[in-house]
Amino acid sequence: MIFFNKKENKEAPVKKSNEVEEGFSELSKLRKEIMEKDLPDYVAKAALKELDRIKYVSESSAEYTIGINYIDYLLSLPWNTLTKDNLDLNRAAEILDMYHYGLQEIKDRILEHLAVRILKSQKRFKILVVDDEKLTCMNIKHVLEKKEYEVYGALSGEEALNYINKINFDLIITDLKMKEVDGLSVLDAAKKASPSTEVIIITGYATVSSAVEALKKGSFHFLSKPIKLDELISTVENALENQLVEFESKGPILCFVGPPGTGKTSLGAAIAKSMNRNFIMISLAGVKDEAQLRGHRRSYVGALPGRIIQEIRRAGSKNPVFMLDEIDKIGQDFKGDPSAPLLEILDPHQNKNFVDHYLDIPFDLSKVMFIATANTTDTIPAPLLDRLEIIPVHGYLEEEKIEICKRHLISREIKENGLIDYNIVFEHEAIKKIIKEYTKEAGLRNLHRQVSSILRKTARKIVNKEFGENKNIKITSKDVENLLGPPKYKPTILDVKDRVGVATALAWTPYGGEILFIESTKMPGSDKLILTGSLGNVLKESAQAALSFIKSNAHLFDIDNNFFKSHDIHIHVPAGAIPKDGPSAGVPIFASLISLITGKKCKRDIGLTGEITLSGRVLPVGGIREKLLAAKLAGIKTVIFPEKNEPDFTTIPNSLTQDLKIIFIKELIETMDLVLI
Repeated sequence: MIFFNKKENKEAPVKKSNEVEEGFSELSKLRKEIMEKDLPDYVAKAALKELDRIKYVSESSAEYTIGINYIDYLLSLPWNTLTKDNLDLNRAAEILDMYHYGLQEIKDRILEHLAVRILKSQKRFKILVVDDEKLTCMNIKHVLEKKEYEVYGALSGEEALNYINKINFDLIITDLKMKEVDGLSVLDAAKKASPSTEVIIITGYATVSSAVEALKKGSFHFLSKPIKLDELISTVENALENQLVEFESKGPILCFVGPPGTGKTSLGAAIAKSMNRNFIMISLAGVKDEAQLRGHRRSYVGALPGRIIQEIRRAGSKNPVFMLDEIDKIGQDFKGDPSAPLLEILDPHQNKNFVDHYLDIPFDLSKVMFIATANTTDTIPAPLLDRLEIIPVHGYLEEEKIEICKRHLISREIKENGLIDYNIVFEHEAIKKIIKEYTKEAGLRNLHRQVSSILRKTARKIVNKEFGENKNIKITSKDVENLLGPPKYKPTILDVKDRVGVATALAWTPYGGEILFIESTKMPGSDKLILTGSLGNVLKESAQAALSFIKSNAHLFDIDNNFFKSHDIHIHVPAGAIPKDGPSAGVPIFASLISLITGKKCKRDIGLTGEITLSGRVLPVGGIREKLLAAKLAGIKTVIFPEKNEPDFTTIPNSLTQDLKIIFIKELIETMDLVLI
């Protein structure tokens, strides 16, 4: 690594400051821009310091270029640029409905967040002015009311104490010398009532000892009479600044978690539009280097700020909506843990002074509205997860997909495929056929692709004059099959028969609900349990628990005591290349085993889920909505859930459960009469 300094630069003679800047008009322009631009004092100081450092460096050196680029970057950042929030709930609701159909729970949470911001923006600081001189008290009260503060006046210490007991003040301005209850007593009472209340002491008898005593007891400042109005207003603003930051910065970091294609990213864009803020987004998928977020130090060749500062610069304001996409796929290697800077970035108590390595000075991120997205929370580090408010984004129901297709997808794809001059109409049954027979997903991406494919093929037919001059084109369910070919998906359960040792399990995955077939078989052996199908540790333990329950209660199931001694049991879950894990397969594994051992067939059109214990109790599971959706798509008519999951069904839409028979069980043994033929 090569380091440059002014001693090594033998070609550049040392000149006086004025001579240097006359010789380099670029530096003069930068100095003028620094002085004219509205920069925070510490930023202007850092820029001028860098400018003074490179004055004596040759323009051809790398160090000169690095310094110029650094100053340019400082000048281009939105240090004080804020966009004004549009906090109109009705407008926000309209925009969210325009961008998304359904997702009512998500929209409600976003509107709640905006409602809180509206209330915060309407907050008026409460100030108490205490002085036994009526004229002084009224004058200070009048001046502060002009600044739109909510101001109360007290003409004695006793009156002030009564106010303090009733009202929580943000700031108290009190005279020091008063009869009976003086200013220090008011200070003590204010701090006991609310430690966050700031107190400013004013007095005409200012001494060093009294000022020190007041500051020791927690006074924010000490002003002497006669009071200068400019000094008073400045002191009040400074005293309230900390409370304003504390008040504004405490906000949730929303994290939308759900399957791909459910509109998580576009929700962020809708929030930004509804609030009239700029929208920026970075993908964290595969980010392994901490420097990608926090930047490189300027001593490195080709150093740049991190992605956070780069995107803030691109947004042009310091309060954008900033989406951190795919936060669950962030990586980690020897270059550092990239989740570490996120802990600071997403902490409202720390990000006010976020220091990028390239800038090397603090940048205030407290006014940025951060939103994250993820497919699952399992891979998000626990400390980072603790900073996020998880909002589940569920998969879409068939009815919702049909409405979204009619309202959004078809019209968008008609424009994309140059068919805007043609009246193309999709029949209801055609859309339904695409959804049921050509897509199998919780989101909308494949539906989007299939609609686009149909319209591209239609465009080709139009160009080939297959429709003649007719501009009214109707897409029927028969046209769908002609254009897309034979159906790709059919209800899984309709193609299979009831078998011994095969049970149907309902599973949750980061990509939506799935159905799995738990298969068991027996063979001569010596009481071994074989587990295959890329099963995780939790799933293996569920299988062992189910088998142990059956063994310990063999007399209840009329099982011969010698059965296990003379047989090995093999449990397999098909699709062996796909890893599977989780606690919710205990009940279907038990059903598969008891069917195998008793020789009774298992009903394949009954979906099962539930965690089990060695004593045979059935415990609750998650992913209820996704599992119900998977059951419905697979053609299952009856689903069995743990009894303790019954309260979760109060939030499930009726359209999802209306064609399903739902049974709740408390004990494992109840499944025998329900599942076995």
